[in-house]
Parts: sequence; C-alpha cells; structure tokens
Amino acid sequence: MQPATLGLLCALLAALGFSLKAILVKHAYRYGVDPATLLALRMLYSLPFFVTMAVAAQWREPRRFTARDWRALVVLGFFGYYASSYLDFLGLQYISAGLERVVLFTYPSLVVLLLAVSARRAPERRVLAALAVCYAGVALAVWNDRQTGQRNLSLGTLLVMVSAVSFALYLWRAAPVLHRLGAVRVTAWGTGVACVMVLLQFVLLRPMRTLWSQPLPVQLDGVGMALFCTVLPIWLNNHAIRLLGPGRTAITGSLGPVLTLFLAWAVLGEPLSWRMVIGAALVIAGVRWITQTRRA
Repeated sequence: MQPATLGLLCALLAALGFSLKAILVKHAYRYGVDPATLLALRMLYSLPFFVTMAVAAQWREPRRFTARDWRALVVLGFFGYYASSYLDFLGLQYISAGLERVVLFTYPSLVVLLLAVSARRAPERRVLAALAVCYAGVALAVWNDRQTGQRNLSLGTLLVMVSAVSFALYLWRAAPVLHRLGAVRVTAWGTGVACVMVLLQFVLLRPMRTLWSQPLPVQLDGVGMALFCTVLPIWLNNHAIRLLGPGRTAITGSLGPVLTLFLAWAVLGEPLSWRMVIGAALVIAGVRWITQTRRA
C-alpha cells in the first residue's frame, strides 16, 4: 500500500473513532457523572495500553530520550490530550454532540492560521473567505441549538472552541516530533503524560474510590472511549500526520462532523435539523477550501 493511501486510511479511521467520543460522553452524562470523573475513567482505562506501547517500542528499538524530547512530549501531551480533552468534556455539558463536533472541527482552519503566523505571512484573501464560510457554518449550528432553548450555550461553545485551539496547537507542533521519535513513541509517551495529568487532577478534586462507584453504563462508556475514541484513533492520527502532514490529515477528518450528527440523531435522539446539516456542510466546505488554498 502506498504511504499516501495508508495515511488517508489511518486519518479516516481516526475520524470515525473521534466522532464516537461525543456520543459516549453525552450518554454517560445521563447517569449524572461529572466531566473530571468521566475523563479520569477514559484515561485510566487508556493508560495500560499506552504503557504497553511504550515498552514494546523501547524493546524493539531502544532509544534514550533527551531533555528536548521529554519537553516536547510533555507539551504535546498537555495541549493535545489533556487540555483539549478536558475543555471538550466541560463544553459537552452544555451543548449537543452535533454542535460540539461542528465547533471542534474548526481546528484545521486554526492549524492553517498557525502555520501562516509561524511563516510570518498574512493570510491570503481566499483563506479569509474560506474562514468566513467555515465560521458562518459554526454560527448557523449555534443558532440551531439556541432555537432548542439549551442553557449556557455560549459557555459550552466557548469551551469547545478553546479545546479546538488547544488541539490545533498540538497538530502544529507534532510533525517534527513525530518524524524524530516516531508515531508509536509519541502516541505512547505523549498520551501517557496526559493520562497522568488527568489522574492527578482527579485525585486533587475527588476521592479515588468514586471512580469505582460509577454505574456499569458509565464504566462501559469509559472503556469504549479508551479503546475506540482514544488509543486507536490517536495512534492512527499520529501515523496519518507522519505520512500526510498536519494539513492533509486535518481535512481528511471531514467525515467526522457528519458522522457525529447522524450518530447523535440515531443514538441520543438529538434532532437532525436543516440548520445543523447546512452548518456542518459550511464548516466542512470552509475547512477543505482553506487547506486546498494553502496547498495551491
């Protein structure tokens, strides 16, 4: 299989896994669990997989990490898997799963802007037009949720938007580290660092025993998020970034918002209105336009 084809497949499967996360989070919230506890369950069940990946990678190809490597892994773990995840879980308390995915999917446009800033060049007019299309879609999706009378809609949208910024910062900084250390090591150690951060946060906020006292559906949601929304998609996404680069990996996730909308409708019973569908389409179109403009 050609590297570009393999990278595309990895990015698509990662998008499917990431899309399922909001569905499982919203399902778990129906049982009264709070964001810190649910995120701790996700990371607790994920941590053994990442430790195993790290040990296996070191056994196959021993490598001594430099201080520079550790700093990079801590930074990537913080922005990519700790801050972005926690902010996203907080935001999902207040907005629908469909709106969350639409807002979160703006991160590719943020990656392109970060790349432009790092290159010290002003965005072209076509890039600004693509951004306008993208955020018009976000506005339409927010209007849709406002029509349903959801409380704290602005707060939830803001939290998810900051989560998108955090994930964009991760993508912006990840490519050089992935090329230097490899996708497996970055996935294992970067996410392992984030797991420790999340669990330390939980210990400071809650008694550890409250993790085990959660009802079975919440525990199963935690396991599902660990396997299908964390371990596999993160590993696949990092491979895609290494093979395709951050820009192309970002736009390949176009399937994500649409899939989340239909899953939210089918599983959670969220209304699938024309405003949300058109909003998602505008965001996808804007993201694709802005990344294609950059490649041109």
